[in-house]
Amino acid sequence: MKKTIPQLLEESVKRYATKPFLLEETNGKYQSTSFEEVATLSNHFGAGLLTLGINYGDRIALLSEGQNSWVISELGMLYIGAICVPLSVKLELAKDLSFRINHSECTAVVVSRQQLPKIRKLKGQLPTVKHIIVLNKLEEYQEEEISYKEIIERGKEFIKANTEQFQTVLNTVTPNTIANISYTSGTTSSPKGIMLSHNNYVANVEQSVKHMKDFPSYYKTLLILPWDHAFGHTAGVFSFLKTGASIASVNAGKSPIETLRNIPRNLKQINPYILLSVPALAINFRKNIESGIRKNGKFAQSLFNRGLKVAYKYNKEGHNKGPWYLKPIVAFYDTVIFSKVRKSFASNMQYFVGGGALLDIELQRFYYAIGIPMYQGYGLSEASPVISANTPHSHKLGSSGKPLPDMEIKIVDEEWNECPTGEKGEIIIKGENVMLGYWKNEKATKETLVNGWLHTGDLGYLDKDGYLYVLGRSKSLLIGSDGEKFSPEGIEEALISNSPYIEQAVLYNNQNPVTTGILVVNPDKLKQQTSHAEEALTLIQKEVDSYLKGGKLENLFPERWLPSTFAIIEEPFTEKNGMVNSTMKIIRHKVHNNYKERIDNLYSDGKQTTANKNIEILNKILK
Repeated sequence: MKKTIPQLLEESVKRYATKPFLLEETNGKYQSTSFEEVATLSNHFGAGLLTLGINYGDRIALLSEGQNSWVISELGMLYIGAICVPLSVKLELAKDLSFRINHSECTAVVVSRQQLPKIRKLKGQLPTVKHIIVLNKLEEYQEEEISYKEIIERGKEFIKANTEQFQTVLNTVTPNTIANISYTSGTTSSPKGIMLSHNNYVANVEQSVKHMKDFPSYYKTLLILPWDHAFGHTAGVFSFLKTGASIASVNAGKSPIETLRNIPRNLKQINPYILLSVPALAINFRKNIESGIRKNGKFAQSLFNRGLKVAYKYNKEGHNKGPWYLKPIVAFYDTVIFSKVRKSFASNMQYFVGGGALLDIELQRFYYAIGIPMYQGYGLSEASPVISANTPHSHKLGSSGKPLPDMEIKIVDEEWNECPTGEKGEIIIKGENVMLGYWKNEKATKETLVNGWLHTGDLGYLDKDGYLYVLGRSKSLLIGSDGEKFSPEGIEEALISNSPYIEQAVLYNNQNPVTTGILVVNPDKLKQQTSHAEEALTLIQKEVDSYLKGGKLENLFPERWLPSTFAIIEEPFTEKNGMVNSTMKIIRHKVHNNYKERIDNLYSDGKQTTANKNIEILNKILK
């Protein structure tokens, strides 16, 4: 049966009324807020919004680090049929924030103290915003600003005086009501607003919980991922709400650095049963574990490495363990070393759930060996977002797990014909978790949703056992090491249009800390300036660097997505060599495959080696 998110909460209140749902650190100690208390506060917040003149269908931006009031304010919006527009705290450029707030025509912004300066700087650039609700206490409030606590108090009084009217408002919300407009990390000028209904979320939560099978209500997690992140939002906030489990927030501190420093301490305080992770977090946790082992001396390190070696050999890909005679040896190493590692990290930990970019299989083997498996999943915001996942009862390391129940999935070729088992194609899905469409973007909606099927733009295949393997994107999104995604097209177009020397550009980032690029240069324009390869390379480097801090085009794009290094190639991308399609668009994955060796070298070779190769090619071009 289709449901709204408030109905999902009310069901949990009946089952788990006094059980802790939200955990937040106050004065050095975590305090709990029960399911019943969360429902009451959410009602008060929703009613408080009504006193500001906010009604069904109005959009409200939410920009904050994870905290109790993040969940309560969003649920309050959803109770009255308002639409939450969750925004990433990583958005630093004013135009990134203003585009999303203005494009969705937000009536109000709910914001944390740490993020408030970003919104204050935008005053005057947000014509539809009438109210700024600040989640944390301030000494002084500016015009249009109001405290979260005042909204709660207003709502409490409103419900007392207008109980029937409030109930009527609650009854207007249906499963098809839009719950969120969640923006993609597209180019800085035109990210798309994904419209997700109440039912989209509820369906995906119920699919996910059914898929995991065993998810006890005593589980608790420290929700480290940004709470606006589609994965953290559904697999964290809403799934834990459904199962009666508890979520704890990281103490936000006064700065992002302070927040990061609080994670190890908060982990020990909460001692979670599971963690949601992305590759960057997994890599950092591994480094910390290995650093701890090294501090215990050479014997401990030798024991640990031998244990890993045996565990890797026995565990294989998880589903195919053996040979049997290694099992007691693995158990021995687990007792003498790995159990101690787990205790130092989080003694309750059962497993990680991995989202974002595909996790390196070697990293998966490491965590499996030490007894805290990292079960990789796959998803897309347009799918609310979970599509597949490995689970404790069914997993293959290296895969993205089996597709969720109550959802159809196909692998199709370029003509949209279904591919045979094991053959690569585009992943498409159909189900109640598929988005309503893109906000005010009918063209993109029609291109992405075809006859009810969501075309993911991701390439993959299903093996004979039904496990999904995701191979990369046929779309153009870059994927950073922390799972963040970004469309490179705006940067590529800028490089080409602003430089006389760059003819074509394809950027690359697949789970890496930095972005790299493949460049096709204009020999004639370069020859007009110089006949020397070294000088030509300096000219090209200056064009690329002009987007960095201090450059003439600085602040156009976030620096992490600009190419830190690049490979110059001899042959342009054309239809003839298969790099360009009939509409003159570069076929990105073909470029990546064709120049895989050059791309790999950009990440493994030193800058001088890269420069030498570029000079060698420029010498040929400039002849």
